[in-house]
Amino acid sequence: MKIFGTLLIALFVSTSINAQEFKFEKETIDYGKIAKGSNGERTFVFTNIGNAPLIIEKIQSSCGCTVPKKPEQPIMPGEKGEIKVSYDTKRPGGFSKQITIFSNAKKLVKKIKIKGFVTNGISLEKEKSLLSKDS
Repeated sequence: MKIFGTLLIALFVSTSINAQEFKFEKETIDYGKIAKGSNGERTFVFTNIGNAPLIIEKIQSSCGCTVPKKPEQPIMPGEKGEIKVSYDTKRPGGFSKQITIFSNAKKLVKKIKIKGFVTNGISLEKEKSLLSKDS
């Protein structure tokens, strides 16, 4: 019975330690169609809805073409935080990348996504101006 009581207390303590939680405004950012070489930086905004400081320990992306930047300071309860993500827009075509966040929240691992399509960057107007120069 003592062992059961000890385990119950340990479970309660571990649950209360991890009382941090965060909520994203958007868990997926859709770049839509963007031109090759355009600005690939976007920002995920989240709020610490827990009752203890939220610490983002590490962030990983699913490929080297996506570079996430984590907040360096703990996010206090009720405060907003940001995770900046830069995608290499020099690669034409569709993309869907996953960013994995490791923190001290109840759910230790959280996944967010970016997606979009990088065009070759030649617009119809640019093609028309190039054609009219040749005439």
